[in-house]
Amino acid sequence: MLKQTIKTFVNRLLNPSQRTRSSGPRRYERQEHGIDRRLVSRHAVKVCEVLSQQGYEAYVVGGAVRDLIVGLEPKDFDVATNATPEQIRALFRRARIIGKRFRLVHVVFGQEVIETSTFRADDSGKQTDEHGRILRDNEFGTLKDDAARRDFTLNALYYDPLSETVIDYHNGVADLKERLVRIIGDPETRYREDPVRMLRAVRFAAKLDATIESKTKAPIQPLARLIENVPESRLFDETLKLLSCGHAMDCIRRLQAQGLDSKLLPMVSAVQRLPGGEAFLEMALARTDSRVRAGKSASPSFIYACLLWKLVQKDWQQRCDKGEHPQQALLEAADAVIESQTRIMPIQKRFQSDMREIWFMQPRFERIANRAIWRMTEQPRFRAAVDFMQLRAEAKEVDSVQAQWWMDLANAGDDERSEMIAVRKPASTTATGSRSGQRRNRRRRSNAKRSNAAGASES
Repeated sequence: MLKQTIKTFVNRLLNPSQRTRSSGPRRYERQEHGIDRRLVSRHAVKVCEVLSQQGYEAYVVGGAVRDLIVGLEPKDFDVATNATPEQIRALFRRARIIGKRFRLVHVVFGQEVIETSTFRADDSGKQTDEHGRILRDNEFGTLKDDAARRDFTLNALYYDPLSETVIDYHNGVADLKERLVRIIGDPETRYREDPVRMLRAVRFAAKLDATIESKTKAPIQPLARLIENVPESRLFDETLKLLSCGHAMDCIRRLQAQGLDSKLLPMVSAVQRLPGGEAFLEMALARTDSRVRAGKSASPSFIYACLLWKLVQKDWQQRCDKGEHPQQALLEAADAVIESQTRIMPIQKRFQSDMREIWFMQPRFERIANRAIWRMTEQPRFRAAVDFMQLRAEAKEVDSVQAQWWMDLANAGDDERSEMIAVRKPASTTATGSRSGQRRNRRRRSNAKRSNAAGASES
């Protein structure tokens, strides 16, 4: 009896998370967690209020609570409750049940959607595939069960906006303060259940400037191959989250260090090996990060246009050197690079179309006739293409004065645009990198000189 008592005491002393689970959750009051209720979505608060009035438990959960505690602005707000999906839907005018693996409810308020889920049950006995990945998960449980099912301690936090209390079952607040990413439960088992958790560990570490706890990190590289079992659509969404978290290049380097990049971003290593490739990536992603940190959106089309540009440019140049027409060469280069990328990780068709528009406008900026500029400004991706040209100017691919003229034009009103176009010197050069076009121009000038000389001799 005495031995068992001593053993239990030592285990609790050495494993704080175990001590917390056995003694119940830690509750943090407003002055301890520091969350300002005014920064919480009023629609998320409304969902909690309605559910609470009907006798249900309801909390703001996950990433929103994490971000609010560390002083970041959440992108969205989720709610967890002990009400079932059908009970949730019945309480809101605009609500729909979604999902197969785990059913939840989207409660819609204008442009904002509050994702509302029911507490999940203990994960024992769940249907899994041969790799351990959970396939179906529609059993409901208690708040404590739900906390144990969360992936990382810093995401297992529950904020009650009515009492302004944070409920913490797994020392998530302490890990947040220490900037530590720690998984809940056995790391290998949790990664096998859902391999995307490995990507999330990397993203949280980069976003929070945190360290992945040693036991959490150890199985990632050996299990990296499990990423191949995740549906491509979900991997694409996770990749966008990595690239638009405000620390994109840090995410990429962490992915590469853990062997997680080959399925998600197969093009990056090839770009980094090209002259100026890594510098271009760093410049492009730094601009994206700046937009994200300023609370602006980051276009997936623009991000992928940047990631693949150096490969497109290399192929384009090679085709031009063989004598192909510059515009046709660019079209074929873009097709070849996108096809190569989509064999490993498909990019949605609508993003592919936007990427092509951004790329195809680049040579036009350098040789477009003044009368065609108005038509060009009406293109849906005109502003994105101008921003892309600014990036190329920073990389010294195009003339910075010319790039600034286009940026000024994009920012100008109609009257000012008319004046700028009227005084613009007509373009007389071909696209940068189109050597075959330059050779054709030289041949035309040479032929013109010979014709003039022949005419002079005849006279």
